[in-house]
Amino acid sequence: MSALNLDIPKKYRPLLRLGTCSWKYEGWKGLIYRPGVRHSGEDYLVEYARHFNSVEVDQWFWSLFPAGVKLPDPHVAKSYAESVPNDFLFTVKAPNAITLTHHYARQAKGHADFANKPNPDFLSLDLLNRFLETLSPMGEKLGPIMFQFEYLNKTKMPSLKAFLDRLHEFFVKAPREFSYAIETRNPNYLSTAFFDSLREHKLGYVFLEGYYMPHIADVFTKHDTITPAGTVVRLHGPDRQAIEEATDSVWDRIVEPRPDSIQAAVNIVRMNLRLGHKTFVNINNHFEGCAPLTAERLLTVLREKKPKLV
Repeated sequence: MSALNLDIPKKYRPLLRLGTCSWKYEGWKGLIYRPGVRHSGEDYLVEYARHFNSVEVDQWFWSLFPAGVKLPDPHVAKSYAESVPNDFLFTVKAPNAITLTHHYARQAKGHADFANKPNPDFLSLDLLNRFLETLSPMGEKLGPIMFQFEYLNKTKMPSLKAFLDRLHEFFVKAPREFSYAIETRNPNYLSTAFFDSLREHKLGYVFLEGYYMPHIADVFTKHDTITPAGTVVRLHGPDRQAIEEATDSVWDRIVEPRPDSIQAAVNIVRMNLRLGHKTFVNINNHFEGCAPLTAERLLTVLREKKPKLV
């Protein structure tokens, strides 16, 4: 079936978690899924976990609606956990009901009074605890909870200091038996104060390659990003619409090679290995056109001293 070489080099296995952003893609049949077989979501995950040791779950991120907050179904979390081996880890995006300061205008259709209305559950400990309870069936298979914060302009957050103060207030009380990582989509927040705050609260950092963030190579070289809590590298790509058109959303081939970004991700993995810290690499189809093929390309660079990657 799969001719891909997704074997993680032995010396990296304890500290490198390699996976993709979601797993239910028909275009991956013949790559990591059996062709001609009808799959359900859990069937896909069973086969997926034979090739990868981690996966990102973002389906529970979209949770803030005018009708109320929507949290995961514990039965779904349980079925996911039962579909993977004991050493598999899920990285899970926290609900945007926790990370959004205001309701999205585009999600308030038919509810104009909610557009840009302040979100009372922003960094709510009560909501975090309720969310974590729904994930309890995942047990030790639950990896970092990723908090994705949008670009916070001064209307939504007056300053970096104000943001870090809110993070401090939240994480000094958050349950410590879980692992957390922070993703900011405001490039202006990337600073000594920001990364010092992550280390103070034992939080991981989420590198985002894509959207309007600086390239991860630039962030890695310009800032002291390493935290003992570990790192998540999310390879997303800069132009979602263009790559969907180029692939026709089939996701079975590389259409936009990004070797420099892959090399930067490998550099982060190697640095964390030297320091004894974990790295989670989460690859999106929108990065190069096919996440499993990108994973193979990344591992090629990781194995070779002088890789020829184009």
